Amino acid sequence: MDFTNDSSWMDLDGETEGKQVIVGVCAMEKKTLSKPMKEILTRLEEFEYIKTCIFTEKVILEEPVEKWPLCDCLISFHSKGFPLEKSITYANLRKPLVINNLESQFAIQDRREVYRILSTAGIDLPRHAVLDRDLPPEETNFEEQDDSVVVNGVVFNKPFVEKPVDAEDHNIIIYYPASAGGGSQRLFRKIGSRSSVYSPESNVRRAGSFIYEDFMATDGTDVKVYTVGPDYAHAEARKSPALDGKVERNSEGKEVRYPVILSNKEKLIARKVCMAFNQTVCGFDLLRANGRSCVCDVNGFSFVKNSRKYYDDCSNILGNMILRELAPTLHIPWTIPFQLDDPPIVPTTVGKMMELRCVVAVVRHGDRTPKQKMKLEVKHPMFFDLFKRMNGYKVNHVKLKKPKHLQEVLDIARFLITEIEKGGSSNEVIEEKKSKLDQVRYILEMYGHFSGINRKVQLKYQPKGRPKSTSSEEEALKEPSLLLVLKWGGELTPTGRVQAEELGKVFRCMYPGGQDLLIGGVPAHETQVDRYTRAASLPNGEYAGTQGLGLLRLHSTYRHDLKIYASDEGRVQMTAAAFAKGLLALEGELTPILVQMVKSANTNGLLDNDCDSSKYQTLTRVKAKLHEMLQRDHEFSQEDEELLNPCNKISIAKALRFIRNPVKCCGYVYDLIQELNVLIPQIQEENGGKQVLYHAETWDLMARRWGKLEKDFLPKTGVYDISKIPDIYDCIKYDVEHNRSVLENTDAWKVVVELYTNVQNLADVVIPQEYGMTRAEKLTIAQGICTPLLKKIKADLQRNIEDGEEKCEEEEDTVHRLNPRYSSGVSSPGRHVRTRLYFTSESHIHSLLTVLTHGGLVDIEMQGQDEQWRRALEYVSLVSE
Repeated sequence: MDFTNDSSWMDLDGETEGKQVIVGVCAMEKKTLSKPMKEILTRLEEFEYIKTCIFTEKVILEEPVEKWPLCDCLISFHSKGFPLEKSITYANLRKPLVINNLESQFAIQDRREVYRILSTAGIDLPRHAVLDRDLPPEETNFEEQDDSVVVNGVVFNKPFVEKPVDAEDHNIIIYYPASAGGGSQRLFRKIGSRSSVYSPESNVRRAGSFIYEDFMATDGTDVKVYTVGPDYAHAEARKSPALDGKVERNSEGKEVRYPVILSNKEKLIARKVCMAFNQTVCGFDLLRANGRSCVCDVNGFSFVKNSRKYYDDCSNILGNMILRELAPTLHIPWTIPFQLDDPPIVPTTVGKMMELRCVVAVVRHGDRTPKQKMKLEVKHPMFFDLFKRMNGYKVNHVKLKKPKHLQEVLDIARFLITEIEKGGSSNEVIEEKKSKLDQVRYILEMYGHFSGINRKVQLKYQPKGRPKSTSSEEEALKEPSLLLVLKWGGELTPTGRVQAEELGKVFRCMYPGGQDLLIGGVPAHETQVDRYTRAASLPNGEYAGTQGLGLLRLHSTYRHDLKIYASDEGRVQMTAAAFAKGLLALEGELTPILVQMVKSANTNGLLDNDCDSSKYQTLTRVKAKLHEMLQRDHEFSQEDEELLNPCNKISIAKALRFIRNPVKCCGYVYDLIQELNVLIPQIQEENGGKQVLYHAETWDLMARRWGKLEKDFLPKTGVYDISKIPDIYDCIKYDVEHNRSVLENTDAWKVVVELYTNVQNLADVVIPQEYGMTRAEKLTIAQGICTPLLKKIKADLQRNIEDGEEKCEEEEDTVHRLNPRYSSGVSSPGRHVRTRLYFTSESHIHSLLTVLTHGGLVDIEMQGQDEQWRRALEYVSLVSE
């Protein structure tokens, strides 16, 4: 009885010999012969009961499905030129186990379907709308404005993304707002080392159907996720193609990518994507921004390139999945292997070695053009019409920054100028204003295009016209008018951009593995030599010395959490973008870098001057006291010096010794300005106006700049206006620095240098002391200006002490973190550095220095003993600005 049972076992065993699961691979040769496919199929063959069979392209394209090889399990996927219909017919005929559902692969080819499926599965997507131009025109509604588009009633403000509905079409365009410099970034399938290019074109495409969606600023990083079944996802991050369009490649010519850790939420998304599309092996793109993870593209079947660990995992999961399904029906004696969960990741910082964990920097914007404004009273109906359309009567003033509105002001100015020239009927405009209208026209025509960064026009309603000084003209007061205020300048100069970029490069050298560099010791172009391959191919440690490569490697391997914040002023944002370009060795235009990397922090007064009102009283009081003291016509006494410089700052003491008598010094400055105003027109005539001033400024504008300062510095009261000192210093510093080549060999140069020296000393007193003279005043004003920033910096430092990473993750944006288990060739995968950069204006820097110097960070008793602290304070005291 027992024997019979035994013999039946032996028979069964006899049958299973030679029994194997045949896995058919049916796809285009480019895919089936690729390195990842070979790596995975080789590993699948290592399963005792699995045999693979690749269908040749000739068979797929030319043979009828009846003649295709037989298989028990089919891995088949679409790529360009693949007959998907045919493989569906084959699957219906032979009924193998299909790894990636074939019908869903039609959906993956249409971005509309992809978004519909994602949406139904409850997966987070960017806010989007479809413009389908195949529909009858009355069913679609599309309008384009300067900085936005409206798609079927949904408004998308720039920056937004325009994607063709055909998923095989990779020509995606990102449009940037005028405030960031306008234009667009055109993405395409990688060609050599490029994946996108910046274009000045700001208008959207008018032919074809597109999906429009909000652009998500991801700090310049894209995450690609690869699933193998619903329970496994491998993620890799790479530099976003929209950043500077340069593809980083390794020594084998492959795009540089690094494995990153997915959060639990993201693992759930991977599971949902895999199941919603019915694709066991599935690649998709994740955008991480503002604490959200959105899916923006699903690519269907794709393998990770270049990861041994992934190849092992993937073939293991696939092999076991196939055998689990087919072993019972084919009577193969196979048992499910026991698999452990992910091993826990242990932090690697041990022992007493100090390690850099956090870098916080607050940076002032770079060199800028002088801030300027002009006022002009206007009464023409065209101005009133514009004012009314902009809803001006509601609040009695309007601000115009958008290109469209600036263009209207320019058109009106041009029209009035031609009217005046022909002596036309526009008698509302009085002849003497032609010079001012010319200036309005010139300033608005500068640079040949509008960008909200550099100019703005304000119109203020004056119900009784502009108040006149004499009573005889009272009759004229009755007519309402508008005051046109045009502001320009204050933008980052090309020099400022270079300064910021160079500072970014030097900043790199503070990080581990970058200290060998003396500042400016290596020519800048050296950083560009294919840095990744050099870093990757050299033995550990050797790359460290080449200009700040330590940081580049840290950043590119996702062990560096970088966030850049800037106030909402154009010059500050451009400084931040140029700094980021130098810091991360990026290439090309600043606009894409600005839009992706720089967060505008105006939401909570972090970097803008929303000064607390109670501090304003102190500020006003201090200014009044300071101005009064500098309007006394006698030499500074010991007592005056103590009152003006109670905190004993070295740079201020030096300036006071130079000034001696403030009124005499101001008088001398005023005489020099008058002299300069006589010389400017002379130099202009000598050169026939041919010599070009810096940044396309005309001689007339330069003369206006100095003429206005002369008039403002000594008003009719006969008392010097101390509040104009910073403006005079601003202008003279600008001319000495940028117009030197024009002025150097003229009579004006001596005047300019003398003026610079005197005003600099006055400014060294006025500028810092306007932020408070005594310690108490300084701290009150500083707290009003930079409390939000101080709280943020404190939180940044605090987060490095807390060990509970999970606890903090929710608090701030997503962090791209290197996955140490999958990384190879990274010598300290556990290291993780936080960098927070804050770009702002001068007021924040003064306030921050005040708080750090006088805020009691180090006990008074300890100050003498702490050598580093003493040196820092001495440096701050010596430096004037």
